[in-house]
Amino acid sequence: MNLTVGAPLFSLGSVLRPTRYNRISISAVTIIQSSSSPSPSSPMEEQQQHPKRVVVCGGGVIGVCTAYFLAKKGAAVTLVEKYEVACAASGKAGGFLALDWCDGGPVGPLARASFNLHRALSEELDGLQSYGFRALTTLSLTLTESNNTPYGSRSSSVPSWADGPARSPRSLGTRETTAQVHPQLFTRTLINKAVENYGVEVVIGKLERVEVEGGGVRGVGLEGGRVIDAEAVVLALGPWSSKLDLLSSLFRVYGLKAHSIVLEPKQPGAITPHALFLSFYPSQGGRPLDPEVYPRPTGEVYICGMSAEEEIPDNPEQIWGDPESIRMLKRVAKTLSSHLGEGEAEMKAEQACFLPCTDDGLPVIGEIPGIKGCYVATGHSCWGILNAPATGAAMAELVIDGHSSIVDLKQFSPARFDKRRKAYDDYMSNAKSLFA
Repeated sequence: MNLTVGAPLFSLGSVLRPTRYNRISISAVTIIQSSSSPSPSSPMEEQQQHPKRVVVCGGGVIGVCTAYFLAKKGAAVTLVEKYEVACAASGKAGGFLALDWCDGGPVGPLARASFNLHRALSEELDGLQSYGFRALTTLSLTLTESNNTPYGSRSSSVPSWADGPARSPRSLGTRETTAQVHPQLFTRTLINKAVENYGVEVVIGKLERVEVEGGGVRGVGLEGGRVIDAEAVVLALGPWSSKLDLLSSLFRVYGLKAHSIVLEPKQPGAITPHALFLSFYPSQGGRPLDPEVYPRPTGEVYICGMSAEEEIPDNPEQIWGDPESIRMLKRVAKTLSSHLGEGEAEMKAEQACFLPCTDDGLPVIGEIPGIKGCYVATGHSCWGILNAPATGAAMAELVIDGHSSIVDLKQFSPARFDKRRKAYDDYMSNAKSLFA
């Protein structure tokens, strides 16, 4: 297999429907800097003259944010993605952002730092026009399905378009504490910026191994035999972390399959920016479901829910939604709003994606024990879009400066998985190269 440098990316001038990108070809840009001056150099000058070579593996939102902030700090970055940037969960997630919903737990400081970085990035990249960044009012509602949905009977605090049998509205977030992005547009806007402004190189190819020599990383090997030399490697593989022996021998990342539909109502102007978290009681009884509803500035409405742990296929294009789960989400849409029922809204997508989860519920961010220069960033569960900017910025600091100042990464270190260390050490002692 001949690997080509340069990924098929997208032109993102304004908020478009996700299926209407203008495909362009971005050629590889390599950072080449040299100096013949014999005079002593400061650390900053040294970094400019000899940028650290870093390979980031994984073209989801975590990998792209990491590549972006590494390149912004002066590293010479190559992003390796097997299929296409934002082709999995980063292209199919809801894109909901919350400032304080993780407070009181280990992820709280990461979430707060990342929420603020989302705002800063939106100012830098014209987020509203580029990828649909906007503040939201967020509510919880109870919704009970019946054979005859009584449209029009609602509380005054419920948005007018949610004219189904919604009750018990409760505020969960204000425009100061909750917001949204279109995750696919966000991820692809950021990689375009990284390529055009900071020289990031994008390679479409399958990671086969991490090359290790003398206890330190020296690059990655791709399917077809190509080796990319590097002084540091960041593994941001999402739920596919489980497919790489180097990571699966140290900790477990499993995939939580989540379903979603995207609707375009005939009257998009009627849909106000209210994110809704529902307790949905199906007509046949049983425990309530907890779907989520996110209107987007594109005029579309995203509805998600119905999740379960499943085996992850090798190819994200082989991920299909379960028919019964999709049917249930359609029932939620019809019950919630007359604007979202059959005949009143066009179905734009019926889909599913896998969220990367860990056994202790915390992301894994840090240097892999025993391999200098090899880092991992995965396991962000449903908060991957929210926490990607701070994760990427922290990883850039860790790789370039040796420590992170934006957020303390100690509690997210892969070294916390002590129970798997023996298997990992046995694996390391027998491996000359680390194969996927």
